[in-house]
Amino acid sequence: MKVTQKWVFKLASSFILGWTLGLLVLGLHSSTREGQFMPKGREIIRYIRKRKETVDWVHSWKQTLFLLLEDVPFHLRQIIASISIDGTSATTMIIDSTTGEPLWRPFLYNESCPDALPIVKSIAPENHTVCSGSSTLCKLVSWWNTVDSNKESAALLHQADWLLWLLHGNLGVTDYNNALKSYSQLLPSVKAPGTPIGILKEDIRTQYGFAKDCIVCTGTTDSIAAFLAARATKPGKAVTSLGSTLAIKLLSTGRVDDARYGVYSHRLDDKWLVGGASNTGGAVLRQIFTDEQLENLSEQINPMKTSPLDYYPLPTVGERFPMADPEMAPRLHPRPESDVEYLHGILESIARIEAKAYSLLKDLGATQVEEVFTAGGGAKNEKWTKIRERVLGLPVSRALQTEAAYGAALLALKGAQQCAQ
Repeated sequence: MKVTQKWVFKLASSFILGWTLGLLVLGLHSSTREGQFMPKGREIIRYIRKRKETVDWVHSWKQTLFLLLEDVPFHLRQIIASISIDGTSATTMIIDSTTGEPLWRPFLYNESCPDALPIVKSIAPENHTVCSGSSTLCKLVSWWNTVDSNKESAALLHQADWLLWLLHGNLGVTDYNNALKSYSQLLPSVKAPGTPIGILKEDIRTQYGFAKDCIVCTGTTDSIAAFLAARATKPGKAVTSLGSTLAIKLLSTGRVDDARYGVYSHRLDDKWLVGGASNTGGAVLRQIFTDEQLENLSEQINPMKTSPLDYYPLPTVGERFPMADPEMAPRLHPRPESDVEYLHGILESIARIEAKAYSLLKDLGATQVEEVFTAGGGAKNEKWTKIRERVLGLPVSRALQTEAAYGAALLALKGAQQCAQ
């Protein structure tokens, strides 16, 4: 489970609010550049982690959202001009189209529904992004075919869509980044990220003291928000997000889509963000090491030395990118006696997966990667950054802004500027 983040921007005499599901709870006023921790959000996430097998995800997301509303300093609430949220890509919710209440548990981002692939492939274009077991459309079709309940009122929303609906009250609105893996023809209203949807609901404005004209904007996915935060604006620039998973986004002049490899492209104005998301990443590390162990062991690694260990670190069976294989098993053996060597081998193996991913994008016709910025919790590990720089053969650095919530706040800023015009 990722932790919730919040960013606040100052726009003239107003503030802009962006939220994400990320790696730490953080707020920032751009006027002072002083970070502020939000303990309520962090406490609830710790609680969730302890009981992750039985957690009520919908309740936890909703509870965290409103805790974050409470965390906004009271003196700022009247001058918050705009709000946006990003969420995990392909986290799917089946809801009642009248009430907005969930009809089934959420399908999380890394769940695969291969049983739905024959039907999906029969209606979608060849090699479309939805032709992957982990796509939103596959999850919807799988639910439709296996759950015996009244489906007349069923509707689909993504995680960010549903959370935003709690704020604006207009059901059936999504953004074209979240809709990519849903086959957008099935969605009622698909808008550009950062598009104003409506005014913050009256009951929420009254309860929390927000302004009457505070708008709520469409969001995006977590990896797109991380890319926006990094401000990588030229073709050939890329962002690798090292969070629970490894997600890469490369700014390209041309579009590339190929479901065989889990490769897809998101629109970004007149260019394309080409990439994919692997199931490898921080979730695997947390299964093996504590945060303290990761920090201490990393310090002892020589990043200029090549690890002879060849792993494919996955938290469970199944991979999405750079190969779409729902049956792929994790490979984390043999384990050496030294934990330093073991961690070195895992970090370098993840770096090799990243290198394979960028090489694949070039082979499929994307712009050649020239520089990689890093976002997410893994960006803090300097030894890992040096390992990745050696394996990729490219300049690798931590993005100046590494939190996806910063990107969500930029979308809120975009929406506020549209309204101002």
